[in-house]
Amino acid sequence: MGAWKSYRLRVERRRFLVRAIRKRRDLRLVANRTKRIKPGDILLFSTLRNEAVRLPYFLQYYRDLGVNHFLIVDNDSTDGSLDYLADQSDVSLWTTRRSYKRARFGVDWLNWLQMRYAHDHWSLVVDPDEFFIYPFCDTRPLRALTDWLDASSIRSFSAMLLDMYPKGRLDAQPYRAGQDPLEIANWFDAGNYTIRRNDYYGNLWIQGGPRSRVFFRDMPDKAPALNKVPLVKWNWRYAYVSSTHMLLPRGLNRVYDEWGGEKASGALLHTKFLDTFTEKAMEELKRKQHYAASLEYRTYAARLKDEPDLWCKWSERYINWRQLEILGLMSKGNWA
Repeated sequence: MGAWKSYRLRVERRRFLVRAIRKRRDLRLVANRTKRIKPGDILLFSTLRNEAVRLPYFLQYYRDLGVNHFLIVDNDSTDGSLDYLADQSDVSLWTTRRSYKRARFGVDWLNWLQMRYAHDHWSLVVDPDEFFIYPFCDTRPLRALTDWLDASSIRSFSAMLLDMYPKGRLDAQPYRAGQDPLEIANWFDAGNYTIRRNDYYGNLWIQGGPRSRVFFRDMPDKAPALNKVPLVKWNWRYAYVSSTHMLLPRGLNRVYDEWGGEKASGALLHTKFLDTFTEKAMEELKRKQHYAASLEYRTYAARLKDEPDLWCKWSERYINWRQLEILGLMSKGNWA
């Protein structure tokens, strides 16, 4: 990488950090339990709005996985999410009515909280509809993965976003609070993915799956990105650039082997497509707080009029992480 490019990336990272410091003023503290965070604790960061029905299972899933503390920004929920989270003893909570879009879709808020609280901790950034899996997650806690990453001097760990969906109409089975969403949305596209390298940031760019196949079939290049780097051994000088798709310094995005081998990677099982999806899509379309003038939600709204069934004859029912490794969607690399 040339000296000029390296300089530009350093300046960009500093700009993101300054933005994060300024955007801290958007946040109002609701429950501060950060004094309970101990050295070595694994932390989870998330931004959400109106996710009360998802929160009981979401929090329990990550507690069982090994997360020690949750740091959450609630963006003006009206469904009881704020009160529910405030009552959780392992959650530190902030709220804001400020624009999600003007905070770079929540990235500025979480960059600030990570700068303030996550230094020298393994930090996991996920949405309430994303469930992180990794090699041996059925027998080894998240701490086993982070210990191996530390021992291997690996600072970041990637996970492909895998869209999960039910067989049949999206609204055919009601989702209940506390229920595992994979009991309903348990199918995925085993293929249908494209991958390319982003030369500027050094990350991979993955697109495809049911959203590309159904919602973006006429403009696949506009389909949502599926590449993420959600787990990072954080340093206060780091900054996410766009969601968890890429971050700076640039070296944190090199989560793949450039010489033909395989690095260990995981997956984020994305359970957006439940019976709650239509209402959520319409709400977000009205708010206009998402990327590219809410193109994604405008596309959802247009296709939902036809009551899409995302299942197709090539869909595969989810079993476990080993199945995804066989399909090439994640890898245990050299972690044995």
